[in-house]
Parts: sequence; structure tokens; C-alpha cells
Amino acid sequence: MAAPAPIRAPFPTRSLSDREFREGVITVSHSVRADYRWDAGVAIGRYLDGLREGRILGRECRACGRVLVPPRMFCERCFRPTDRWVDVAPTGTVNTYSICYVTWDMRPLTVPELPAVIELGDGGVLHKLGGIEPEDVHIGMPVEAVWKPPGERRGSILDIVHWKPV
Repeated sequence: MAAPAPIRAPFPTRSLSDREFREGVITVSHSVRADYRWDAGVAIGRYLDGLREGRILGRECRACGRVLVPPRMFCERCFRPTDRWVDVAPTGTVNTYSICYVTWDMRPLTVPELPAVIELGDGGVLHKLGGIEPEDVHIGMPVEAVWKPPGERRGSILDIVHWKPV
């Protein structure tokens, strides 16, 4: 069997030096058109539509009695299709959290961000906490969603601005 041909970039390339890599030097100076479409699928598509409406939707599995959030069209515990859509209260519990003093791209933050896993139904979402000081956050803390105004929602997890203590 012959070796596959090497993949060639449609533009000249070069490796970064160690210094350039550490300093974040950008070597691409032309624009690249990268239009694409992505289908969220039935479950996540409806979940995002619900967020636009100010609702959190889950899927119920009657066989094991769970409500899956984010929703899935099958139950990974029972290996069967889920049964119906259910509204989930916009309240949850902090399962775990972090206090971040830098952004994802390592820029320092004066006010730390508080990412947390919020338990909802038999699952949860990763989102930010707000309206609380870092030293007051604790695992098991009840929280509620703070929504964007209806006219600003776009069908995104960011339609929830943050989660605040109840």
C-alpha cells in the first residue's frame, strides 16, 4: 500500500521559532474565507430555541426516571429513546466551581470570573456565576438563572447572563 500524499497548505507556511511561539506571533496576514453551517440536531436545537424563549428544556426518560439536561434523544443509561420534553426550573445547584484570575487566553483579570457546573435535572451546564463574591461561593449553593431581556436573546447558552445565588 502506497503512503498517502502529504497535505499541502494553499499558501506558504513556516514553523514558528520558540520565541515567536511564546510571544504569540501571528504569521497569517491574509484573510481566509471560512463560511460554514452547523446543525445542532433535534435535541440541542430545541434546547437552544427554549433558551431564546427564556425556558430550560430537558428530555425525560420514563424508564429510569431521569430528566436529561442538556437534552438528548436517547438515554445513555437505558440505551433507549427518551420519552418527552419537559420544562426544567431555572434554578440549580453549584456542583463545582473555579476562581479564575486570567482569561482563556491568559490575560489577567482584575475581577475574577467564576465558572461553575450548575446541576439541573440529571445533568448540568457549565456557566458563570455572578452577583456573588468569590469567597462566598460554595459547592451545594442554590442558584438561579439571570436572563438577558427577551429582545436580546439569540438561542444561545449566553441568553443566560450568569447564575446568581437564590
